[in-house]
Amino acid sequence: MKQSMGRKLCFGVGGLGKDLCYAMISTYLTIYLTDTIGLAPLFVGNLFLVARVWDAVNDPMMGFIVDNTRTRWGKFRPWIFIGTIINAVILVLLFRGPDLSGFAQYAYYSVMYILWGMTYTIMDIPYWSMLPSMSSTKEERDSMSVIPRIFASSAWLLVGAFGLALIKYLGNGNEAQGYARTAVVVAVVFVVTLMVTVIFSRDRSSMEAATSKKTQRTSLKYAIHVITGNDQLKVYIGVVLAYNLVVQLAGGMALYYFKYVTMDDGLFPYFTTAASLAEMGALFLFPLFSRFMSKKSVFALASFTPAIGLLGLLAVGVVAPENIPLTIVCGLFYKFGSGLTLGATTVMLADVIDYGEVKLGTRNESIVASFQTLLVKTASAVAGWLIGVGLTIFGYVENVPQTAETIMGMRVLMGVVPSVITVLAFVIYVGGYKLDGSVLESVASQLQAKRAAETVEAE
Repeated sequence: MKQSMGRKLCFGVGGLGKDLCYAMISTYLTIYLTDTIGLAPLFVGNLFLVARVWDAVNDPMMGFIVDNTRTRWGKFRPWIFIGTIINAVILVLLFRGPDLSGFAQYAYYSVMYILWGMTYTIMDIPYWSMLPSMSSTKEERDSMSVIPRIFASSAWLLVGAFGLALIKYLGNGNEAQGYARTAVVVAVVFVVTLMVTVIFSRDRSSMEAATSKKTQRTSLKYAIHVITGNDQLKVYIGVVLAYNLVVQLAGGMALYYFKYVTMDDGLFPYFTTAASLAEMGALFLFPLFSRFMSKKSVFALASFTPAIGLLGLLAVGVVAPENIPLTIVCGLFYKFGSGLTLGATTVMLADVIDYGEVKLGTRNESIVASFQTLLVKTASAVAGWLIGVGLTIFGYVENVPQTAETIMGMRVLMGVVPSVITVLAFVIYVGGYKLDGSVLESVASQLQAKRAAETVEAE
């Protein structure tokens, strides 16, 4: 179905709100829990990891539920509405905890974090599942996939550039209060932007509901078959997991790095602002790169530039730790590659769904898309666990100058480990991804023939 630019923007603006929420969690939750609340870093890291064990079941199940939803508003928008409202409330409660201590305090934040992950799933899976259902051609998909990613990158830009300043301003000397009030601001924007998506977006499932077209429901047994039978989905899982590990680990360590390694957390906004601007620029350029370069070449550029930026940051931290221009340059390299990866993986997701329909016979957007949400949260949990365990091993103590061993550990977590992982992503992509050129053309032609046959049958 052909989408107007207005509807594309209404869908895309939801990416701003939901990624404001996620960026708040990814960027500040770990250091909020360790340095403001006073929870042990090892506990925080283990909490993030344990929560994802449940998500390994919860996220695919949510995809199964969405794929079997039939309402007059389609199968995606009702869940986006429900998930947004609940998740916004949980976000506020997570950063506005009651005055507790000991076991009760640890239990409260454990429950709130697990609930946050579950309710984010309710909203995020149907949101990304809508994209393939809103576009019908490769050209429209390539251009449309960039729009929500640009809005999402804008969210990370805002959180990185102004989040710390907003927390300090709203807290007025009370850091805990600053976090709580900032969470309320984020929650309001989150709800407003996603309501625009819910009210004004349209997708194929909405049209099917309006015409009373009956679609086949998906059994749990077949949902498992969809997951195991799509070989390109497995490659997609490896690539997206690696990419998210890079950005979650570097992003989660950034504030620790600038606060304790360079001894100047004022550099944090410069680095994150430059990184976010580079990411947005790469997203704007992605359709152009895709037109004139092969997918493999684009992905090579996407994979190696983050390593250049992060390793460069470590070098700058040794020779000129307070140099703002060099810090900015490193941020530009780091996130330019991630912007290309975001565009590439968004298109990959839609292509993998099309491929699965051709290979398996049914179209299951939400089951496949559920892996995107699961992988993002899994990477966040693994990164959080690595940070928590790593800081503990290297002898981190909050709010005091760190030892040389701790500082070296922070350098490794911030730059070395993510650089290795981003190269691994390229290896996985080259070794397994085949949806390009004649293979992708064959998939598209088979789907076109299938759609034509369905139209004739319906008449």
